[in-house]
Amino acid sequence: MLPSTDRLDAAGVLAASVAAVRSRRAAQVEDLLLVLAWADLHGEDPQAAPGAAPVSSGGDRLVELGGDGTPWVSELSVHELAIARETHSLATRATMADVLDLRHRLPRTWAVVLELGCEPWVACSVARKSRALDREQVALVDAAVADAIGGTTPGRVLSLAEAKVIEADTPAHLARLEAERRRRGVWAGRTDVEAGNRTLVARLEPSDVTWVDGTLERVVDALLARPDILRAHHPDLPADLDDLTRQELRAIAFGWLARPDDLRELFAAAADPTVDVPRRPDRTGQRVVVHLHLHESALATVAGGVARAESIGPLLLEQVTRLVGHAQVTVKPVLDLDEHVRVDAYEFPTAVSERTRLRCGGDVFPHATNTATMSGRFDDDHPVPYDYGGPPGQTGDHNNAPLTRTHHRAKTHLGYLVTQVDDGTYLWTTPHGLARLVDPTGTHAVDDDDAWRLAHQEDLHAALDRLFPAA
Repeated sequence: MLPSTDRLDAAGVLAASVAAVRSRRAAQVEDLLLVLAWADLHGEDPQAAPGAAPVSSGGDRLVELGGDGTPWVSELSVHELAIARETHSLATRATMADVLDLRHRLPRTWAVVLELGCEPWVACSVARKSRALDREQVALVDAAVADAIGGTTPGRVLSLAEAKVIEADTPAHLARLEAERRRRGVWAGRTDVEAGNRTLVARLEPSDVTWVDGTLERVVDALLARPDILRAHHPDLPADLDDLTRQELRAIAFGWLARPDDLRELFAAAADPTVDVPRRPDRTGQRVVVHLHLHESALATVAGGVARAESIGPLLLEQVTRLVGHAQVTVKPVLDLDEHVRVDAYEFPTAVSERTRLRCGGDVFPHATNTATMSGRFDDDHPVPYDYGGPPGQTGDHNNAPLTRTHHRAKTHLGYLVTQVDDGTYLWTTPHGLARLVDPTGTHAVDDDDAWRLAHQEDLHAALDRLFPAA
């Protein structure tokens, strides 16, 4: 039960806030200590165990999560701890690397953490920033940070750590700068569901940025010179274009960079106001492939339905129209999720794999985050192991769990049990008995009684059918 704050005066609120800081740090330190304890329990080489599956077959192995001087940990052991912590396995793996670094490479800073003298997340950030240093070099960072982390703002602590990392190994820093120059690229982020926007991040040569910036200004000026063309392509704009900020216009202009035919005609029309440029959304040469997920009710709703586009996120149907409005669109057959298929083979047909992934939303391992259902790489796993001498129809929608390769390895070699409760719902039991139910809405804790009922519902139904046969 949460404590009541209704009767606290100003002094009481301040005192309680001070206590809350200590309590929060204590809880975070306890979490880190538990992660360390798990790492310590799984430091033996899995390959040394009798009958261990070889690494070449996906078997477990020791991996170095932290920096130089930290103990190695069983790779696949991390998944079960991640389930208990209700995080993705990569998040728990990162936390384990941080705390191993703190204990073995940054002991003075770790001592401040244990005394609740600083925010643990700041110390973990220092561990990440200094991971590339060897065990001798990192001592310089540890000494400087330990003296500052208890009374300096996080920003200054992290800046200090960055400076000491450079000082500890300047040649490596120069090499990192060169590596950064090779990390140029352009990345598309996910759609902001609340705002309806999507972010594009680019790391470019300075000269290219200057030219792109100048071109955007030129496009904005051309659009303002021909508001008729602007409105033809963007009918949702406000009645008074003066209400648009320059940055809004630059965002619109950026979209035109992807349509060179339209852009060329826009520049020509801006130079000669007598030119009439019709809107032609069926330009040749521009094609798009969109994996769209929607319920049939979305097409009938008066208010406008919602769809989900792969790698983009939720979109109103009018946004989908704008998404493909300048491309040649080919509509492929709709996948009916009410259909079911069984085959007499070990391999899963494409149609079964596609329908299963669409129903599940991606990887069905507890707390998994991979939802690229059509473009993602998954293994199709049989929850009920395939029996080559068994009955026909073992492979199908009824017995398919899409998993990433690492999760598939953990399930295969560490004794996880999974029961497919229905088309998109899976009951997992970890090697140490944690029960989790995974369905399209997420991962849910399940007590032992409910887990037993879910795992045996098919047996119960079969027993009832035998006792009370249909008339």
